[in-house]
Amino acid sequence: MTKQELQARLDELKSDYVRIQSDMDKLEYVKGRVSSAEGQLIRLEGEIAEVNRQLEELEEA
Repeated sequence: MTKQELQARLDELKSDYVRIQSDMDKLEYVKGRVSSAEGQLIRLEGEIAEVNRQLEELEEA
């Protein structure tokens, strides 16, 4: 992937993260089940870290 593609992917992941975090906040407010949202946030955190790692590799090259 190019740096531009990685940056676009990172922006998409961050947007998803914020959306899911907001949904989770709403679920907590109404005493809903948040375990699924928590799992999605953990997965997204891993993907964000991986994209950041790839961006760092491109900048070092």
